[in-house]
Amino acid sequence: MSAAEQTLENLFSYGTLQLPEVQLETFGRKLEGEPDALPGYKLVMITITDEDFVIKSSTANHRSLRLTGNSTGVVEGMVFKVTSNELEQADRYEPEGYERVKVQLRSGATAWVFVHK
Repeated sequence: MSAAEQTLENLFSYGTLQLPEVQLETFGRKLEGEPDALPGYKLVMITITDEDFVIKSSTANHRSLRLTGNSTGVVEGMVFKVTSNELEQADRYEPEGYERVKVQLRSGATAWVFVHK
């Protein structure tokens, strides 16, 4: 196993990456995770125009995050341990307009999360 395959990263999901069928298609396995939350953000709905992504996810309407800076607002989700290679696979899964940023979760752990620009 290469070093990139062994290095584990935290990936916080509040949307489709929590779905077993999306995990199987994206990573080739079901991910094991723990519930956690992201303070200072809120969920907003956006419309995705990337046809391939809409087909993969079965809908054009998706959740996204908006930074509020208000610590009373939290977004619930799951934090998964993924390899560096799997993190790159998640980058390829997300549609255009999303970027991966590092955040601190309510548990104190740091994790990567995808937000719409």
